[in-house]
Amino acid sequence: MSASSSTPRRAIRDREIREVPPQAAGLGVCVLGGGSFGTAIASIAADNGAAVTQWMRDATQAHEVNTEHRNSGYLPDFAINPGVRATTNMADALAEAELVCVAIPSKAFRAVVRQAREHLREGQILIATTKGIESEGFTLMSEVLEEETGFTHIGVLSGPNLAAEIAQRQLTATVVASDDAYTRARVQTAFGCDYFRVYASNDRYGVELGGALKNIYAIAAGMAAALGMGENTRAMLMTRALAEMSRFAVAKGANPMTFLGLAGVGDLIVTCSSPLSRNYRVGFALGEGRTLEQAVEVLGQVAEGVNTVRLVQEESKRLGIYMPLVSGMAQVLFEGIDPHHMARALMGSEQSSDVEFVLSRESVQQARHLEPDAS
Repeated sequence: MSASSSTPRRAIRDREIREVPPQAAGLGVCVLGGGSFGTAIASIAADNGAAVTQWMRDATQAHEVNTEHRNSGYLPDFAINPGVRATTNMADALAEAELVCVAIPSKAFRAVVRQAREHLREGQILIATTKGIESEGFTLMSEVLEEETGFTHIGVLSGPNLAAEIAQRQLTATVVASDDAYTRARVQTAFGCDYFRVYASNDRYGVELGGALKNIYAIAAGMAAALGMGENTRAMLMTRALAEMSRFAVAKGANPMTFLGLAGVGDLIVTCSSPLSRNYRVGFALGEGRTLEQAVEVLGQVAEGVNTVRLVQEESKRLGIYMPLVSGMAQVLFEGIDPHHMARALMGSEQSSDVEFVLSRESVQQARHLEPDAS
């Protein structure tokens, strides 16, 4: 079958007729990773006129991206901008890149960064897009980038961003977080467009932590849906999840207000509500009676939330943070406790206040002027 007959032509035609100035023209962007999100953001940057390379391990997959402009293993129904050039050669992928996005599962993240290190150069911008936590030392992905490279321009990209909807060019917003203004501005240039808005934050740790934590509650939400629990239950789950996330954020030194934005409550809502979410699908399979191993096998992709449950439970115990939902999920996932029983037990857990932090009027006014580039 020829590329022209196998590629979703309407999607490509829509891209060709977009009358949007190529704001990223001349900007070199490299995406490390051939998964769904990496592919989606590579296509966004190409839509914006950037020179985009995408590194992946699988030569067959790279050939498909280059000749058919699709990624059948992860986004089979969507066209990729023909400007994305895929390669299995790390040096080639990074040679002309000013901006490097690392979209690799957390378990392999450090190994890939080490592989890339000899081809990286000081001054490049490194962005972590993985919403996971490394087991050793409770390390977030941007911290891995810092440890392995020592570079100045490091940030994260996170938010309510389902890759399949981005690939459809559905209206979407995300957050680039970095304490470096140059990094924030260049990421906004590379990816901001008429269907993908990039907000900015200087709370890198909080934005990244929110993206990792919400995966836990997406599993719980999928499980609740499979068990036939209603909208009241889901609303309660998401609201109390936000309270747990905020408590954890404060203990880890993040700004709890970050969790009221796109990278916190925004990401929490979408992953707790959508069957497109991998973690939600794992939870749904568990609620249907499958074992954890069966649920992950059926998914066929990495669900970061499973590992995150274990890590956050251990860290919350170490820090003395009250997180009953996390504890309950750990018992269901790793101890075989029946989800119905756990749900009832959580209803009788320790009582606490509803809203656990307040924001003064002065703080709100200061926040409005904190980030001039935040729009």
